[in-house]
Amino acid sequence: MFKLVKVKGVVRIPPDKFGRPLDEVSWEELRKEYEGALTSNAGLVVAILDVKVNEYGRIIHGDGATYHDVEFTALTFDPFLKEVVEGEVLNVTESGIFIDLGPLDGFIYIGQVSDERAEYDPSRQALLLKGGKKTIEKGDVVKARIYNIGLQPGKGLRIQLTMRQVGLGKVEKEE
Repeated sequence: MFKLVKVKGVVRIPPDKFGRPLDEVSWEELRKEYEGALTSNAGLVVAILDVKVNEYGRIIHGDGATYHDVEFTALTFDPFLKEVVEGEVLNVTESGIFIDLGPLDGFIYIGQVSDERAEYDPSRQALLLKGGKKTIEKGDVVKARIYNIGLQPGKGLRIQLTMRQVGLGKVEKEE
């Protein structure tokens, strides 16, 4: 789920950026600090949208930078358990399917793809279901439910999905 989050804080303006417009520099510094960062209460910060910075800053002894109070809006991606998501299949492997969820990828283990038996076909890089009558391959769109969200050291947020419920699975294209 995407959210807009209002944030109040302080932005540090380094001395090498003095003389440039404060709004522009503040935006750059906030984007560098927050975009792509994972927060404990708002999820993954996708973008900084608007910035209101106080033109009066503070100087801390021993640091040549100025510190300004700032308010900004952040667009965040904050998935939650049992959320139903839709995404394009990015890759099919022997162990499961990687799904594009926007800012992050999700993973469906082969045992969570279907109640039917799924087999990996390496020649097509696809999963075959129900005796080869149904397939899931790169480029297909699927609907899945989030059943686990975890933080893996060095890899970031990991989202595990399932399609083993009614109404989930491959989304058939309308013609």
